Amino acid sequence: MVIRIALIQLRVFESKEKTLHNAVDLIRIAKKEKEANVVVLPESFNCPYSRKKLEMSAEEIPFGETCQALSKAARDFGVHIVGGSIVESCCGQMYSTCTVWGPEGELVVKHRKVHLCDANIPGKLTVEESKLFSPGQSYTTFYVGETKIGLGICWDVRFPEFTAAYRQLGCDLLICPAVCDVYTGEMHYELLAKARALDNQMFVALCSPARDPHAELVAYGHSIVVDPWGKVLQKGTEFQEIITADLILKTLPEAREQIPVLKQKRSDMYELVVKK
Repeated sequence: MVIRIALIQLRVFESKEKTLHNAVDLIRIAKKEKEANVVVLPESFNCPYSRKKLEMSAEEIPFGETCQALSKAARDFGVHIVGGSIVESCCGQMYSTCTVWGPEGELVVKHRKVHLCDANIPGKLTVEESKLFSPGQSYTTFYVGETKIGLGICWDVRFPEFTAAYRQLGCDLLICPAVCDVYTGEMHYELLAKARALDNQMFVALCSPARDPHAELVAYGHSIVVDPWGKVLQKGTEFQEIITADLILKTLPEAREQIPVLKQKRSDMYELVVKK
């Protein structure tokens, strides 16, 4: 089996309506013209990444306008949509949440960002997500055919144990919608994708918004897909575009049999305990 994945490196506008219209049009192109069967949107794809605008964009899942637009697009085009992330309002709390929609428009799963980004690089970057969001408390997986897929959101990918837990749960692909600033993106974005793919002998896909030099947080872009050998299959620029890659699933057993590091772990000396 081959999964054709399309990462939509979306331009995010001030208007949610305009952004959603653009997103749906690009989903249509990804499915109808590029023949993708899994389409991925970026983190914070329906509003600019700033505290005030994130707060104003909050919706209930699955009743908000963003969810309704994604559900309809999935049904209209017959495709799995990994809905980047939006701000979810639930029981007086807010979460950074990724929704996944099936080809009949059904909500398959939702993933709440587990690791919240609190970063302070003097003169470069200050982010304090823990002042806005509550953290998620669970792993999230779903299937496309027989392929089990794990979900993370941006900062989640910085924690190697988190990705290793998904591999232990039987996932062959990790999808992470991920906004990263230009400064850390140039140093870490590709490196993190390669490291998580190589360490766990799985496919990894990171999907960023397009770069807007006038935004409060300027996204790095360069959405990327990496295979189980740590090879970059496709990588974007900083502009709005659709990045497609064919995930050839027979690559998985080949890598795992030829470089059998997962079988050679010394459980007598160390182990990973996955707490579900």
